[in-house]
Amino acid sequence: MSEKTFREQLTFKNTILGVQFLFVAFGATVLVPLLVGIDPAVALFTAGIGTLLFHLITKGQVPVFLGSSFAFIAPIIEATRLYGWSGTLSGIIAVGVVYGVVSALVKLRGITFVERLFPSVVVGPVIMIIGLSLASAAVDMAKTDYALAVISLATAITVVIYGKRMIKLIPIFIGIAVGYIVALIWGKVDYSAIQEAAWFSLPEFTTPQFSWQAILYMVPVAIAPVIEHVGDMYTIGGVCEKNFIEKPGLHRTLLGDGIATALAGFFGGVPNTTYSEVTGAITLTKVTNPFILRIAAVTAIVFALVGKISGFLETIPQAILGGIMLLLFGMIASIGIKTLVDSKADMGETRNQVIVSVVLTVGIGGAVVTYGHFSLAGIGLAATVGIILNLLLPKTKEEK
Repeated sequence: MSEKTFREQLTFKNTILGVQFLFVAFGATVLVPLLVGIDPAVALFTAGIGTLLFHLITKGQVPVFLGSSFAFIAPIIEATRLYGWSGTLSGIIAVGVVYGVVSALVKLRGITFVERLFPSVVVGPVIMIIGLSLASAAVDMAKTDYALAVISLATAITVVIYGKRMIKLIPIFIGIAVGYIVALIWGKVDYSAIQEAAWFSLPEFTTPQFSWQAILYMVPVAIAPVIEHVGDMYTIGGVCEKNFIEKPGLHRTLLGDGIATALAGFFGGVPNTTYSEVTGAITLTKVTNPFILRIAAVTAIVFALVGKISGFLETIPQAILGGIMLLLFGMIASIGIKTLVDSKADMGETRNQVIVSVVLTVGIGGAVVTYGHFSLAGIGLAATVGIILNLLLPKTKEEK
């Protein structure tokens, strides 16, 4: 972009629109780090840097903001328990590499090859496991104060069902805000984190530590977000009336998402993904200018350097987050069901029943495969089993 074009784009109106798009993604972006126990400023910083990198790789053509991925909450929490946060970061970097590998496959073989490798009967139940595997964690957080949890949950549900236009796109943000206001009135907020935080400070970056176990645990989880990314590219292309699958190309968008995720891992952040909330906001506002999303990215980086923002986020009571999680994780599971329904998967076919059944029981049942220092468990094991079954089980003539 030339200096003249840059000056023409950087108007007051575009700046306000950019901040508005960050506002849409803000609640979801900071919720993930709060749930996995890291500094939310790191997630804001890596979301901003990652979005700018994505725009660079895709030649600035796709109006996308990359934020924290909900799909990785459960595996990150479990991997951190097993291998530590530094080890888990090496797994997150490896997830970014998986995106790069899939990008190369799409470039060489086309999207059809990827869709055949990861059909809905594999992806659908994996997404369900991602949502359901943390159900107990949501309840544990909510029960620290059921009243606050119910208020936050009820608010989010009300916004999802009855909200109009932009309001409908930020149920998490509004649910947390209402719950926080009630907590303030009831005197249940500890202000010490705000008081101790500096006005300006660098986020709490963490250096990754190589761990084969964490890498093998995290890599299979990337299947569902990769498929989600493909769907998001079709969706945003439809909104903008452009074919981003062809230009700049799905291989470029996947690569951009992957590099952003790997970079997040290097800085101590969570994996990034394209945000449906932002796509929804674009649909409502008819604002499809990618430059505005880059303003949102720069704003996220600026917010990450304001220490008081991180301090404020740390004062949110656990029960409020638990109430939001009760809705969030259930909705993730329902997306898995929707994946099966939308693809019109024939669940009357024994082959498909076997794949879905085994993937669900392995993932939810907590199965673990161990060989020496190698181990594979949870969502990663379930995804791996699903891929293997899909490749091995015979298909009917109609399916072929």
